[in-house]
Amino acid sequence: MKAMRQRLILDIIEEKVIETQEELAEELRARGIEVTQATVSRDIKELRLVKIPTGDGTYRYGLPRDSVIEHSEERMRRIFLDSVAHIDHCDNLIVIKTLPGTAQAVASTIDGAQWEEIMGTVAGDDTILVIVKPKEATEQVVTRFKEMMLG
Repeated sequence: MKAMRQRLILDIIEEKVIETQEELAEELRARGIEVTQATVSRDIKELRLVKIPTGDGTYRYGLPRDSVIEHSEERMRRIFLDSVAHIDHCDNLIVIKTLPGTAQAVASTIDGAQWEEIMGTVAGDDTILVIVKPKEATEQVVTRFKEMMLG
């Protein structure tokens, strides 16, 4: 059942622009699969779906592309410019506030950049926590992020 549902999710996001988990759940229900929001959320995580820009200022669910271009500094700069609203930090932690629904896409570009100073990210809907090591590198990372945010 799970494998069939996840295959159907991949088919749906390929056929239609799906912007929210609720839209995806509704589409699954329309195809005879009863799901909860928690199930859809787990499936999205397990399938490693990310929100990708549609070109008109909105984002849709899709599969990440495993290419150097996809995780380039230029892509990070574009997504920061389009999505990041505020950056703050203390000690070795950076908090990035984004437009609603874009935090996971921004965090994905940060993770994909594989900066050695960044241990990892945790993303919600509009907030990202970035963990930096060593602590002394935090200011430098914040400066790079702010440069991208400002274009």
